[in-house]
Amino acid sequence: MLTFLANALWLALSTPEAMRWRLSTRAVEQTQRATLTRILRANAATDYASRMMHDALPSISEFQHTFPLTTYPDLSPWIDRIAAGEDNVLTAQPVSLLEPTSGSTAVGKLIPYTPTLKDEFQRGIAPWVVHSFLRRPQLLGGQAYWSVTPVTVRNRRSAGGVPIGFEDESEYFGGIESKLINAVMAVPPAVKLIADIDSFRYVTLLFLLRSRTLSLISIWNPTFLTLLLTPLTVHGERLAADIAAGTLIPPTPLDADLHRVLTAYNRPDPQRGDEIRQIFGTATTPAERHRRLWPRLRLISCWADANAARYAGQLQVLFPQAALQPKGLLATEGFVSFPVDGLPGAALSLRSHFFEFLPFHEDEADLAVTPKLAHELDLGTRYAVVITTGGGLYRYQLGDVVEVTGFYNHCPLIRLIGRSGAVSDWFGEKLHEAHVGRVLDDALTAQGLTPSWTMLACDEILPQPAYVLYVEGVHADDAVLISLTAAVERGLCENVHYAYCRSLGQLAALRLFHVEEGALDAFIRASVAHGQRAGDVKPVVLHRRGGWSQIFTGKFLPN
Repeated sequence: MLTFLANALWLALSTPEAMRWRLSTRAVEQTQRATLTRILRANAATDYASRMMHDALPSISEFQHTFPLTTYPDLSPWIDRIAAGEDNVLTAQPVSLLEPTSGSTAVGKLIPYTPTLKDEFQRGIAPWVVHSFLRRPQLLGGQAYWSVTPVTVRNRRSAGGVPIGFEDESEYFGGIESKLINAVMAVPPAVKLIADIDSFRYVTLLFLLRSRTLSLISIWNPTFLTLLLTPLTVHGERLAADIAAGTLIPPTPLDADLHRVLTAYNRPDPQRGDEIRQIFGTATTPAERHRRLWPRLRLISCWADANAARYAGQLQVLFPQAALQPKGLLATEGFVSFPVDGLPGAALSLRSHFFEFLPFHEDEADLAVTPKLAHELDLGTRYAVVITTGGGLYRYQLGDVVEVTGFYNHCPLIRLIGRSGAVSDWFGEKLHEAHVGRVLDDALTAQGLTPSWTMLACDEILPQPAYVLYVEGVHADDAVLISLTAAVERGLCENVHYAYCRSLGQLAALRLFHVEEGALDAFIRASVAHGQRAGDVKPVVLHRRGGWSQIFTGKFLPN
């Protein structure tokens, strides 16, 4: 009953904003103009904005003329001032915290969060909540798992005393919504304090298995959940015993205080322990096991576009009882779009931020043209996203490339294509992720291969540096793999810079490394070791870091 009441209250609180968004889809230009005015009026007297603005608020065209397009390096000196404790730098509103973000392959950005930015996130989350709950009323009565990832460093503060990082993903929601989410959580928030990845997965699984009413799973990367399930085959009996007895014995012992806190949530449940043993003993496939363990699961929300599409499809097979819903485009910097079932793309969150769109070609965004606005987008065209937010990011190039797939009323529907500026360039070859992704897709399709994992990266520690195609889950003889490697090499040579590096001998021919098993796990562990959060690590087609042949287990295809 408590779970139902918490979910119902969340639905009720979200409904007014959902209705405002729906009305905004018929007045896109007016909505976006009002959004920009709100942001600029609130921050007109800040040090940053006052340098571009005079007495009157600018029109949209004046704003585009006087405020420059920015990237994180452009704003980092201003953010450094915020971190040092200075006020009124980018926003008039005090900065609540600086949230680290790492993107796909690197670390190092701190994004200012204000109460207004949290409210802007809520403006995008609310219509998604209303749509999802009304579309699937069963969600109201069930528990949820919202991605909890280990907090590697706790209680961090900048030199000026500004907190660094959310302690809990539910804090993105702010206010009462975050409290409501915690009320329906199947996994206690304290699990995030487990730093050891194997123990973290074990304890998370234990609490998920305890839940008979799990109905919603919201994660970022689909591989996060796939890997989370892996210990089921190894520790199934042990998990059932811990649930039955109310004990907690993960692979690596927990800190005594944390162990005491989490054990308090794990009250003895012999009946559930017996149910789990029976399911493990009789289920013939992983999909059947998951369906019987969590029969009320109805929705899995995760990344499912661009590089995540293949892994989302694998996840869907594991959970036949649940619908898999692409997340739309969310970033630490802002909330761009949210999914609406039955539509051919994610709907732009018109009331969250002010959006601009740079026409995008295969290898770069066109910075020489005036960006298009939300009401000016063309169907089937690709754009790089630019956002202006209440958190102090002005004309910020998000780095994500989207394609317009349709319209809801007049609101654009978009699909994530990949990253702008995702370039690997060791010797001047300038390989771009969009090009590499197309080449790999074409070559794999031509050979009829569907690997469970693929990634391209330069390996500079080979006798002669070369790009390496890492593949896992391919059952084919060497002749097929040699043909695949040759086809990918031909495709890469379409890039004149790569072809030139090859002709000069700066790069040897492409090599293929056949990964035996565990590529996903090894990739995530290595990324975490470089400072990324486990739940944020995204699958990538092209990685800019080398040395992966020393990380993955497997072997090179003979030359």
